[in-house]
Amino acid sequence: MADKQDLNFTYSTIDRIFRLSMGEMADFSGAMYNGDFSMTLEQAQEAKHRFIVEQLNITPESRVLDMGCGWGPLVNYIANEVGASCIGLTLSDAQAETCRKNGLEVYNKNCLEVTSDDYGTFDAVASLGAFEHFCSVEEYKAGKQEEVYRRFFRTVYDLMPSGGRMYLQTMVFSKNMIEYEHIDIKAKKGSDAYILALMEKQFPGSWLPYGSEMVVKNAKPLFKLISKSSGRLDYIETISQWEKRYRSFNLKKFGFLLTLLPKYLTDINFRALLSTGPNKICFEREIFDHYRMVFEKTD
Repeated sequence: MADKQDLNFTYSTIDRIFRLSMGEMADFSGAMYNGDFSMTLEQAQEAKHRFIVEQLNITPESRVLDMGCGWGPLVNYIANEVGASCIGLTLSDAQAETCRKNGLEVYNKNCLEVTSDDYGTFDAVASLGAFEHFCSVEEYKAGKQEEVYRRFFRTVYDLMPSGGRMYLQTMVFSKNMIEYEHIDIKAKKGSDAYILALMEKQFPGSWLPYGSEMVVKNAKPLFKLISKSSGRLDYIETISQWEKRYRSFNLKKFGFLLTLLPKYLTDINFRALLSTGPNKICFEREIFDHYRMVFEKTD
């Protein structure tokens, strides 16, 4: 799994830039347009939150866990729009601090290590984007990828009653993914090998599942799949909207970015982190796909 240092590099480093561009509790995962790209980014993110609440049968009496909560948009929606109890978990220090500052119940905790002794049990669980970080490159190379995913589903299983539901949203490798051995930062710029090398620098310690099939396979027999849909085109639009927000002028953001200029000029990892381009290209070339899945705990 990507460790705390890896996730702090990815998420705590961009914390201030993200909040100055998107807002205090904006959503850093794919929105739900369902083909209607006349929607604003905020409308599409709210549509996703409503969908999650409906699919997980969340009511004001529910207790919900958001595993990998980011800056807390779903926690905030469930707590303040639905009136249910919602706890968030993240390994990013900056995300946790921001969430708590905004009145959300969020803890620094490894999602693969949480038990009912920590925060009790939950009627429903959501995880948006965290699954992408559960398997490290080293674990993939060691042939432990599916073992990691089975461990995650067992963790969730032990936190919910029979019939409890989980919403899982994750990027996956798609039909045009290349062999790991071909990924090379020295490859021709713009090539799949080069773009994927940038992605590896942007998300150190993380390796994606091979298609939604790998996810569903490792959820069995603990969970049955209720629904599944690809959000690849929606994610391309989401990234396009993020790019507009990042480029928009903001005096505080401009001043902060100036302080980062020396690091930007000298550190390729940092440059990769600040770019949404490689991610968008991977979706456009169908190297990546993006899935929304609803699971229900079996007896």
